[in-house]
Amino acid sequence: MTFRGWPVEALEFYEGLSADNSKTYWTRHLAFYEEQVRGPMLELLAALEPEFGPGKIFRPYRDVRFSKDKTPYKTHLGAWLEGGGYLQLSADGLAAGSGYYQLDSGQLGRFREAVANDVSGTLLIGIIAETEKAGIGVVGRDTLKTAPRGYPKDHPRIELLRHKGLITWTEWPPAAWLGTAAAKTRVVEFLRGSLPLRHWLDDHVGPPLAAQ
Repeated sequence: MTFRGWPVEALEFYEGLSADNSKTYWTRHLAFYEEQVRGPMLELLAALEPEFGPGKIFRPYRDVRFSKDKTPYKTHLGAWLEGGGYLQLSADGLAAGSGYYQLDSGQLGRFREAVANDVSGTLLIGIIAETEKAGIGVVGRDTLKTAPRGYPKDHPRIELLRHKGLITWTEWPPAAWLGTAAAKTRVVEFLRGSLPLRHWLDDHVGPPLAAQ
């Protein structure tokens, strides 16, 4: 099937789920979810696969084992692309991300070494500037309040050194184009624009130990 976007009712589905996060609501709307929410995401992933690799949709069920919040269902639809990329549909619209969201200890060490290095660190600064100039946000995750151990507080790239993850991220609020094939165009532009940062991370940080 050809991707043609999501109907406005797909976002309304998540508005309803946020208000009534129950098995009753989920069961009543399951057929709609499969056809009008999950179905278009599968079509989009198939359309993106030739350039960005196969994708996978995350389970809609929350892991509540260690959470005080026992609501059973996620209020968004998330999917990832093997070639790098994350997509998310919710009542707030469509969002996309790319990069390394959470660095393990080995990755974090390599990331900090590369940021501290004058050549690779300066290259990263330039990549971030060009990415943001193109309208794509670059976001650090789980940022330390102070300098990491072994690095001076006055390091010229201390803001980057404090991050434990680094991603590109864009959010598009609900709009008419979301219900058309133009949604794919926007996602492709974002993913292509995110590639310089993704390549820097691949080259200087690499995958987590479990994936090697």
